Amino acid sequence: MTVKQDTSDQKNIDPKDVEPVKYQKQHSNSLSTYNSEDENPERGNWSGKLDFLLSCLSYAVGLGNLWRFPYLCYQNGGGAFLIPYFLMLVFAGLPMFFLELSFGQFAGEGVITIWKVCPLFQGIGWGMFIVSCFIGIYYNVVIAWTLFYFFVSFNKRVPWEGCDNHWNTPACGILDVDGIKNCSASNGVWLNHTCNYDIDAPKNGTTDVNQLIDELISSRKNPSDEYFHNFVLDISDGFHDMGVIRWQTALSLLGAWTLVCLCLIKGIKSQGKVVYFTATFPYLVLLVLLVRGLTLPGSMNGIMYYLTPQWHRLASAKVWGDAAVQIFFSLSPGWGGLITLASYNKFHNNCLRDAVVVSFSNCLTSFFAGFVIFGIIGFMAHEMQLPIDKVASDGAGLAFIVYPEVVSRLPVSPFWAILFFSMLITLGLGTQFSVITTIHTTLLDVFPDTLRKNRRPTFLIIVICVLGFLLGLTCCTRGGMYMLQLIDNYAATYSLLIITLFECIALNYVYGIKNFMKDISKMLDKKPFPELWWKVMWLGVTPAILMFIMFFTWIDYTPSKYADYHYPVWADAMGWLISMASVTAIPTVMIYKLCTVDYNGTLLEKLKFLTTPSPDWVPANEKHKQAVEVINTRLDARIPLTEPEIVVINMHHQVASEKVPLNPEMSELRESESQLLSSEDCKLQSDQAVC
Repeated sequence: MTVKQDTSDQKNIDPKDVEPVKYQKQHSNSLSTYNSEDENPERGNWSGKLDFLLSCLSYAVGLGNLWRFPYLCYQNGGGAFLIPYFLMLVFAGLPMFFLELSFGQFAGEGVITIWKVCPLFQGIGWGMFIVSCFIGIYYNVVIAWTLFYFFVSFNKRVPWEGCDNHWNTPACGILDVDGIKNCSASNGVWLNHTCNYDIDAPKNGTTDVNQLIDELISSRKNPSDEYFHNFVLDISDGFHDMGVIRWQTALSLLGAWTLVCLCLIKGIKSQGKVVYFTATFPYLVLLVLLVRGLTLPGSMNGIMYYLTPQWHRLASAKVWGDAAVQIFFSLSPGWGGLITLASYNKFHNNCLRDAVVVSFSNCLTSFFAGFVIFGIIGFMAHEMQLPIDKVASDGAGLAFIVYPEVVSRLPVSPFWAILFFSMLITLGLGTQFSVITTIHTTLLDVFPDTLRKNRRPTFLIIVICVLGFLLGLTCCTRGGMYMLQLIDNYAATYSLLIITLFECIALNYVYGIKNFMKDISKMLDKKPFPELWWKVMWLGVTPAILMFIMFFTWIDYTPSKYADYHYPVWADAMGWLISMASVTAIPTVMIYKLCTVDYNGTLLEKLKFLTTPSPDWVPANEKHKQAVEVINTRLDARIPLTEPEIVVINMHHQVASEKVPLNPEMSELRESESQLLSSEDCKLQSDQAVC
């Protein structure tokens, strides 16, 4: 059929008059993530290499580096623990870190759409997405606590100082160990914080003084302990009693989510700027706290306790298991964050260098933080006249009980409290940014035609933060601590090990180690050095270590507990459901793919088809070159362009969410297109290339 069109007013437009520009879909010019240097105009790229490096560092270096590693180190042989720790870094942590960075950078896709490489295993991406959702909900509650402590520290004295507050109990007080020993030596009776000689009671000297001290320690509560549990949490009797929402915590949670939303409102462009602060400020504070700690009496005893090697502990399987678990969960493979962050890299970025720098920096940060923490713990033990192991703690107890108690004993205590909690806030936010970016990017990539239009990406990040706040309110109740601990115990432990093991199998065995190494070589313009090392790690050593960690964590499994409270069986059952929610996504998606695949054949043939890369599995830089070639071909052939393609041509003139004005040449072309598209014959063939 001949296409009728009025050509009387048309002018011949030389394609050379159209300036070459990068490819951009109509729905991508939001969030202002595009600039003239972006290789991936649809999604955007990091503004600079340092943006990505600091984002990864801020993601990996989190609260666990400060409050978990130092405790594990002293508990598992002090300095001797560093040997298994760094060995696990080299054989497990670094290989998985490099694998995920390479995977994400090559494809330039989110954790779900990236599985075009092997569609049958797309459930791995859904599992990562679910894990990130759980982490994003409860992690911000911890940040909310630090925000609360940060603001209440702006006072003449910190509020957890002393036992004369309405939340204190008769058990509140600091144990006077010297007083007890002197009283016992003089045959007195220690009662109500004083030594009594004129009452008819058994003399302390007739009993074991150390036993008496242990009994008193178990019955006493530090002021900081009662402030955290009785006021901040107002904790209930158990998981069965969730109680009402604590408005102070809820308000702090709202502030935490507001911070996250504002910092991510412009996508990776704004995140890439914020991490310059969140990734570097904690190191400055740690250095200041270390210098201050070294001036305190007893600090060197704590540091020596932290470092003194106990070589015989290396014969214990638990030490090696703890080292493997810590390095794995510290670097956070399997969450989806590493793939997501790397997907915004330019194609030829040296991700091997980045993996090495971030991995070792993360471990050295943990080691350095131990000096700060145990210097403070040594001072605390000196003040209380107690052994260090009676003072040392990990987790929330270290951040919200032990350190605040130390701060209350220092001159100008509010200043040190503000400094410490500002560091915790930046550590927490650095990780939370990447978790929420993973959720946001995944949804944008899965539903690009719906969510990338106009201002919808901005609206989406607001919706994610609002939903995160509402779901996080469950952890702001009087029983919220029990809920938070349950999610922390199950959401990102056992499931992560299974997800990363499947990831190793899918990429190195199903897709093939040779294909994967070729992909990496395309990005680096050379083979990753040493090539044989990475092959051995990915094919054998790293999966074996993952299975060892999995076996160790299952053998070492204990039902959930918080302090002296043991969770009911039904609560642990709920925890296993949380854990399995992400894992079951893998077989569920496999079954769905097999049932819905558009391919006629036997089950074996369908499996082979679904384990073969999709036709659109191409390097991130090539897919955009192909899009540009399509547009140039249409211009050369005088084929009218679609609205998105016209936006592409003018994208170099103005990139914004508003309507993009056309240059004179394109305006004339657009006018002729309108005449062509209005013709009756063209309407009949509107789905064909000639129209």
